[in-house]
Amino acid sequence: MIKYLGSKRLLLPRIARALGDARGAPTVLDLFSGTSRVGHALKAAGHRVIACDHNAYAHALALCYVQADAGDVLADARRLVDEFNSLPARDGPGWFVETYCRRSRYFLPENGARIETVREAIARKGLAPELEGVMLTSLLEAADRVDSTTGVQMAYLKDWAPRARNRLELRVPAVLPRAPAGKGLAVLGDALGAAQCHGADAAYLDPPYNQHSYLGNYHVWETLVRWDRPETFGVACKRVDCLTRKSEFNSKRRHATALRDLIAAVRAPRVVVSLSDEAYVAPGKLFEMLGAHGTVEVEEIEYARYVGARIGIHSPAGEKVGTVGRLRNRELILTLTRGDGPGSARPPEAPGPEAVLRR
Repeated sequence: MIKYLGSKRLLLPRIARALGDARGAPTVLDLFSGTSRVGHALKAAGHRVIACDHNAYAHALALCYVQADAGDVLADARRLVDEFNSLPARDGPGWFVETYCRRSRYFLPENGARIETVREAIARKGLAPELEGVMLTSLLEAADRVDSTTGVQMAYLKDWAPRARNRLELRVPAVLPRAPAGKGLAVLGDALGAAQCHGADAAYLDPPYNQHSYLGNYHVWETLVRWDRPETFGVACKRVDCLTRKSEFNSKRRHATALRDLIAAVRAPRVVVSLSDEAYVAPGKLFEMLGAHGTVEVEEIEYARYVGARIGIHSPAGEKVGTVGRLRNRELILTLTRGDGPGSARPPEAPGPEAVLRR
């Protein structure tokens, strides 16, 4: 899967345990699906997953890893991967190469030309949505393996990353068989609307927690999926709609209200929320929000902060000019079990008998 800020790869066993097994919670609603790493793992564990995200690239990934079933698409996907890998790159730079290889430097031009060739081939095929999602995922992951970034697309590296010199090559994504609990569903839309429309046995919420939007961090992937040649701005050649397509969850002023409304709207007896202690909403505040609907358990996981925080603050000349702050963060997994009335919630820092804090 693509490199992704906030990936829950290391937390998957804990998240799955909090949501419950497929017998106790057959259908799980994943309201901020991102790369569908969580949804893919839940489908593999037997759950029927409904994956929602408002970004087109995330929807394509969910079509591949949640909605599409191996028996329906894999034979065609293998054939198309072989066909597309054998295509000669187009002659002369197209829009994608000019924008993301020359005006900016996310890919070497030869790989940019191959990306453009494959994307045009996918568009010409007129594929059914699930198979198109599989092929777009194959292209996204191939491009991710030859990009020249630190993992987000707010900027690119000054010098080419070694992987950028590799030749772009598509692979068949790890599409799963249909889960015993039923066929999954990929939903393109906002989390609140999906929560109001889709009931489930359990729901997983992993909302953005600061001002950095996933659209801005992965705008190249959004363009590669939409294939709409957007107007761009800045050195990073971001899509101009990064300025207008704003999530309530990226607003410090509106985040808490949006999260409270979403929790109230979710139609599931169990709700699991991931939260960093660097989020706009403090752990204790989120605990109170959830505790208004039932009893809450909290699991706390400590982990090292990103490498930039450990290195410290330096001047343009490379001299250390600031002190390193804390070196570790806390990730909390809060599990709400809905009851008839509010639970007697206490914040994670001082858990009571209703809040079991496991370290």
